[in-house]
Amino acid sequence: MPVDMQHQVMGYDRTATMFSPEGLLLQVEYAEKAVRLGSASIGMVCSDGVFILADKRITDKLIVGKSTNKIHEVDSHIIASVAGIMADARVLIDRAQVLAQQHRITYDSPIEPELVIKEISNIKQQFTQYGGARPFGVFSMFAGINNKKPELFTSSITGNYLSYYANAIGENDEKLKEKLREKYKKDLTISKGVKLALEIFKEIQGKNFDINRFELGYIENQEGKLKKLEAEKIKEFVK
Repeated sequence: MPVDMQHQVMGYDRTATMFSPEGLLLQVEYAEKAVRLGSASIGMVCSDGVFILADKRITDKLIVGKSTNKIHEVDSHIIASVAGIMADARVLIDRAQVLAQQHRITYDSPIEPELVIKEISNIKQQFTQYGGARPFGVFSMFAGINNKKPELFTSSITGNYLSYYANAIGENDEKLKEKLREKYKKDLTISKGVKLALEIFKEIQGKNFDINRFELGYIENQEGKLKKLEAEKIKEFVK
């Protein structure tokens, strides 16, 4: 009997809190598969700031493009993108925004990006440990400026998070990361980094690549304020 069928028979995949004999939380494994069905984002730390380039993957002409966002403003100096179930992501983004607001009110200073990703990761972890709820089906990518230094973090389904120079989440994430490992350089400017990210997306997506599907959010070290571009404006930015 195949391993997947054995798991179903034994019930190891019926709760997020039960380990399989292989030491896996199967609901977490399934959630990671859902994430990889979501549209992709690439984030990159550059010499002059940090950015996230996200594929909104909207092909239906009946949908109003501005009604959907892949890049979310957490604070003026922090942005986030997600891959997976967007309804799950909305709850986490709302929590991140409230946390940033509370920090400004309490301490009269901008919150560090790592404190935000840590809180979001803690929430994700709780939903893999307690019964009666399923894991969040979301990978989260947060980018921001901390004391004029760019930072990029990614949080997994389990609540683990790491800091990156460059990373990708969502559809074809492994292929995107392989290209980033080959081509990423720490001295890239934001403009050159975005150009590289677009080239990688074009190489992976092939005939499905369309600049009009993309959304860009970037924050420069000195100014420390979010700027967003879409479609043709991104093309002009990288010229």
